[in-house]
Amino acid sequence: MTGKVTADATVTTTKSEKKVVNFSIAINDRYKPKDSDEWKQFTTFVSCSFWRSESIAASIKKGILVEVAGRISVSAWINMKGEAKVTLNFHVNSIKLHEKPATATVTQRSTLLRCSTSLMRHRLHARL
Repeated sequence: MTGKVTADATVTTTKSEKKVVNFSIAINDRYKPKDSDEWKQFTTFVSCSFWRSESIAASIKKGILVEVAGRISVSAWINMKGEAKVTLNFHVNSIKLHEKPATATVTQRSTLLRCSTSLMRHRLHARL
């Protein structure tokens, strides 16, 4: 599955002291009904859990595009009011970040680009 991260990832610890990275993704899709000329758009939100390494949590930031592979689990229970409840969770086996979170490096690159452009203008002006 590929989607955009909806909020920065969080790391929680289970009762057995295992660390899990939790995040959710939004998957945008569309379809065209047979009886219509207009496309219908919809978004599916998927809760994800990554158990293999907590260090990736720092890279899973709101808005970045991620590709995840794994398996879906279903939990069903009866709440205190007697209502049936169900949750779906995607247990991620592998994750690929298609975008890097914004960092200071981007600012440094743009500063370097401005300096290089100024230097090129200066050299060009000196030749004229």
